[in-house]
Amino acid sequence: MDSLKELYKVGNGPSSSHTMGPQKAAKEFMKRTPAAGRYRVTLLGSLAATGKGHLTDWIIEQTLGPERTEIIWQPDEVHPFHTNGMLFEALDESEYPVVTWEVFSVGGGTIAEADSPNRGADSLYPHTTLTAIMDHCRAENMELWQYVEEHEGPELWPFLTDIWQVMQESIEHGLDRTGVLPGDLRYPRKANAFFKKARIQSGRLRSTGKTFAYALAVSEENASGGRVVTSPTCGSAGLVPAVLRSLREDYDLGENEILRGLAVGGLVGNLVKENASISGAEVGCQGEVGTACAMAGAMTAYLFGGTLMQIDYAAEMSLEHHLGMTCDPIGGYVQVPCIERNAVSAIRAINAAEYTLFTDGDHRISFDQVVQTMKETGRDLKCGYRETSLAGLAKHGSSVD
Repeated sequence: MDSLKELYKVGNGPSSSHTMGPQKAAKEFMKRTPAAGRYRVTLLGSLAATGKGHLTDWIIEQTLGPERTEIIWQPDEVHPFHTNGMLFEALDESEYPVVTWEVFSVGGGTIAEADSPNRGADSLYPHTTLTAIMDHCRAENMELWQYVEEHEGPELWPFLTDIWQVMQESIEHGLDRTGVLPGDLRYPRKANAFFKKARIQSGRLRSTGKTFAYALAVSEENASGGRVVTSPTCGSAGLVPAVLRSLREDYDLGENEILRGLAVGGLVGNLVKENASISGAEVGCQGEVGTACAMAGAMTAYLFGGTLMQIDYAAEMSLEHHLGMTCDPIGGYVQVPCIERNAVSAIRAINAAEYTLFTDGDHRISFDQVVQTMKETGRDLKCGYRETSLAGLAKHGSSVD
């Protein structure tokens, strides 16, 4: 299992798989072919199906040079390794490919070749299930954040400090902006209005409204190509920052508590990435918003003083109730239904943690089992429901709400 530094990444939206991953691949190919005069990039599967709305072609052209880059779209060609395939070609004067490279954007901004072990991840952690990790923590009398520190080292904390700073900046930028989001949908920004309405409320409604506003703010920043943190993806970037910001204000959390919460949530996200997928193109939105909700649920349960079993329960419940969620963005934009899902699921994460605290932590389905279920469910989804914009809301959503 890889480092949290490969899960929490800072970059520009709207998509970690369709924007950040292709940009990373284009930069790598340009390093490999510094003398190339022209490039041809063939986008396969989901990258081709929703690439326009996700700015895939734009980011590749801006990286390689728009005047010397040709983009070819092949949405019906899907590689068995992953649906987000890219074929880079460096061309000579006769348009003949002299160097080729096939690479895949596998989720969260990570790229990998078809023969990559663990899809490009380095093995940093000795355990690959939450059950095994909890057994280790019980044996060593440690908390989950201490387990993360044990394997990441003390340099993890300055990294997470920077991550939390970017998350806060994304919230502030999103709250400050009004108008409509880029693209043909002309979707209105709502975070600013939600925040104004929330702050004149009281009690639980005030807290809920602010959580909505914070999630909307980050998601709107992402949809407009702003700077966000993958947590675990760009399309689900609103949940973790919104929940953390809301909990900090409601319960006067300290800096160390926030960073430890990020470590616990990141561990849960890493386990999904390792054992299933966080790519909407591969398993649907359950892998993106569902995983983010599990991260936020586990993080909240920890911050509420939950036991290991209650944290497992909160993560399991959060993901379980997203099973089967499709990735069917209207027009290929990371806007509808993506933005609202971030806001609603942020509250669901808090509710899941609260629910577990009323129990002794005993539950029939473990987090590891629901991760495996999510993986199998994703495989069973028809391709139209896995970030191709060919079915579901993308097919029938002719108007925005």
